[in-house]
Amino acid sequence: MRYSGFRVIKEALTGHRGWKPAWRDVAPQAEYDYVIIGGGGHGLAAAYYLAKQFGGKKIAVLEKGWIGGGNVGRNTTIIRSNYLLDGNEPFYEFSLKLWENLEQELNYNAMVSQRGILNLVHTDAQRDAARRRGNAMILNGSDAELLDADGVRKMYPFLNFDNARFPIKGGLLHRRGGTVRHDAVAWGYARGADQHGVDIIQNCEVTGFRIDGGKIKGVETTRGYIGAKKVASSVAGSSSRVMSMAGMRLPIESHVLQAFVSEGLKPTIPGVITYGAGHFYCSQSDKGGLVFGGDIDGYNTYAQRGNLPVVEDVIESGVSLIPALGRVRLLRSWGGIMDMSMDGSPFIDKTHIEGLYFNGGWCYGGFKATPAAGWCLAHLLATDTPHETATAYRLDRFRSGLIIDEKGQGAQPNLH
Repeated sequence: MRYSGFRVIKEALTGHRGWKPAWRDVAPQAEYDYVIIGGGGHGLAAAYYLAKQFGGKKIAVLEKGWIGGGNVGRNTTIIRSNYLLDGNEPFYEFSLKLWENLEQELNYNAMVSQRGILNLVHTDAQRDAARRRGNAMILNGSDAELLDADGVRKMYPFLNFDNARFPIKGGLLHRRGGTVRHDAVAWGYARGADQHGVDIIQNCEVTGFRIDGGKIKGVETTRGYIGAKKVASSVAGSSSRVMSMAGMRLPIESHVLQAFVSEGLKPTIPGVITYGAGHFYCSQSDKGGLVFGGDIDGYNTYAQRGNLPVVEDVIESGVSLIPALGRVRLLRSWGGIMDMSMDGSPFIDKTHIEGLYFNGGWCYGGFKATPAAGWCLAHLLATDTPHETATAYRLDRFRSGLIIDEKGQGAQPNLH
């Protein structure tokens, strides 16, 4: 079934009796060519592109819970390609281009809204860094504009421009950045993968790997053993836990990252704002709530909940930047488990075990990377070679010294 405006009208006139499930509820088969562990955005996107773009057959996605219950549904929905380093910027620009055509690609309304992202600057040094970042973005085919204080004031007159400690001196504007409805991304990729023959198996937790002679044979699950020629792990904050079952220790720490939404307001913030003096980022959803977040919590955890000191710190930063937030009521908060790598950049690579692949370490960048991460993992699974935009995302880069230290903070909470 293809979705369209005509279909919506038809179903409205016929009592909505013609809608079908977006994807099949299937039992696992005994064996697959490809098994992807993790039914989040990355795993579903990888399965979709593997089947459609690379002709993969007999593909299964195993999700321990339900589709959309992990980080893909627990984030602040921001997409962007405003990175600095060569190892990152081409990849995220590739991802943004995929975002721009995603709804047509999937025949699904993912509510892609390129409303623009503004990174504020508060010092001369930050302005110099923003200019350098903007030039790197332009050289890699992205867009960037350096605004002065007056330019920012025209866009966001309600900001606290004259803060004695952190006056706003300008900002780096990335007009093609914006937001996407996170749940719709999971549902759209799940529907698309299913249409290309992928088995999406929910409530199926992987409990072990079957490895023989250094080669993957399959996975043990709560729904029985499933054989596979190739297995890929794409489980975000649970990466260390899953890969430890294959005897691997990853350069990753798991931390919870909290996000928040306010009560619904009239249109207030037209784009996405990030605070250069504190870790705070904010946008407004289509339902009117202000969606914002900040730092990871300062302890390791696998729990999808955070603590109150970080709530206080994030809201303090928000009120410092936008004083009017002090009169807004907080509606709810939630947490996602971040797989924080030691240099703050991800991995898409083969492991030393033949047939076992890994995608993880996305830190704060996982949601915005969804289309490209899926494409690049599918490329790796199909060809056993890295995609041209993901050649730097190697597991051995700490041994070789080829780290991608985008922000100089890695997994250290005190540096965020």
